[in-house]
Amino acid sequence: MMRLRQDRDETETLALLVMLEARPGKSDELEAFLASALPMAEEEPGTVSWYALKLGPRSFGIFDTFADQAGRDAHLAGDIAKALFARADELLAEPPAVVKPEIIAGIRHHL
Repeated sequence: MMRLRQDRDETETLALLVMLEARPGKSDELEAFLASALPMAEEEPGTVSWYALKLGPRSFGIFDTFADQAGRDAHLAGDIAKALFARADELLAEPPAVVKPEIIAGIRHHL
């Protein structure tokens, strides 16, 4: 289930890419956790877009975009990050790999 925010028309200049590797036997729980985080992302006014990704049997990711550094900082200090780190030892084979890219080009089609 994917929902995109339709309540704003902001230019996304910053992003986060978080790579997650599930512990053996914990893939289903990590996937369920990520799906359950969508309502938390929807409540973050500084998060323009948020995606939970399944990259392989045990590999997952989160990709989100922000209009400014304040939005990205708020997200990193927000409920999703707190909940993920609270369960990291249980769900993850290794600490999350967090990359903070700048967006140089993109397209958004309004459907």
